Amino acid sequence: MVYLKILLVVDQFDSDNNGTTISARRFAEELKRHGNEVKTASIGKAADRYEMREFKLISIADNIIKKQGMAFARPDRETLEQAIVWADVVHFLMPFWLSLSGLKIAERLGVPHTAAFHVQPENITYTLGMGKMTGVNNAIYSFFRSSFYNRFSHIHCPSRFIAGELEKHGYTAQLHVISNGVDRCFRYRKKAKPAQWADKFVILMIGRLSNEKRQDVLIEAIKKSRHAQRIQLVLAGQGPKREKYEALAADLANPIVIDFYEKPRLLDLLAECDLYVHAADAEIEAISCMEAFSSGLVPIIANSPKSATPQFALDDRSLFDAGSSDDLAAKIDYWMENESQRRIMEIRYALHGRQYGIDACVSQIEEMFRQAMEEAEDLHA
Repeated sequence: MVYLKILLVVDQFDSDNNGTTISARRFAEELKRHGNEVKTASIGKAADRYEMREFKLISIADNIIKKQGMAFARPDRETLEQAIVWADVVHFLMPFWLSLSGLKIAERLGVPHTAAFHVQPENITYTLGMGKMTGVNNAIYSFFRSSFYNRFSHIHCPSRFIAGELEKHGYTAQLHVISNGVDRCFRYRKKAKPAQWADKFVILMIGRLSNEKRQDVLIEAIKKSRHAQRIQLVLAGQGPKREKYEALAADLANPIVIDFYEKPRLLDLLAECDLYVHAADAEIEAISCMEAFSSGLVPIIANSPKSATPQFALDDRSLFDAGSSDDLAAKIDYWMENESQRRIMEIRYALHGRQYGIDACVSQIEEMFRQAMEEAEDLHA
């Protein structure tokens, strides 16, 4: 086995409230576990990092970006060139200024390079209140394609759904459908609830508190449930909608819990809860949902045409009409009233999650890297 020197180019690598950076860190850790040497070009200082400075936007725009758990890197071209010269293959995770600068250098030096598609246009447009404007979303797909992605031969797509969107919008690269993968620590486990929740039915949703995640639909559904008095809602995440959701949930029978949880506590929380809801309208894959059902929680998932997450539902009892608090309330009531079925499906979902183990996903990513390297070698032979 020939191990690789892999450079990951991603604007930020340390945020815990951004799915792309979380996935990047997990991939880096697993690639190292496979014996590869991995370095990053991103904001911040670390032993295995080529440091970039943060690009500061005007205050209003910067505030919006920060609330979405994002930051943009200002390319240091000299440092980027040092990083790219070091690498056997360069993997670009975001289609922004840092990656555009790095791609030009990789092309000039003939260093093999691949890309990942992690930024769904709806992630941007929902933030601006334009999430359902098809023309705007299509324009962003086209801009990403012409300015960045059509300069690659290989693109990692975390789901068949997003690969289909890229095909529909004329992306010409070979699309590698590879899950972002579930860490091996997310496995079936049950744990006694804390005393304050002992007599409650605890419903969990994990994710950034933002427009496209639609935690508001879940809050309204609980109000409409026949069992509202028993339900304890936990939202695990941070984001710009926190105050709005606290106000919306003020009349719930049990005070809403909104907090950010580090992995050890999150693992315990998953073992203590009774049901998982994924209400997002737009999603490229949804690692949080995968981690939840892999841990033995039955999910109820929004059946949105702009989300990949419905693919994980084992039957229609785990789907609700996106945006409909009435339909979600009905599904919540079903699972509360049918405990024996819920226990059976908890096991089935935990087994279902095993196919998304990160070890196998990273092996597929390595194969994509090697394919890109072989093609580059043939091109320069």
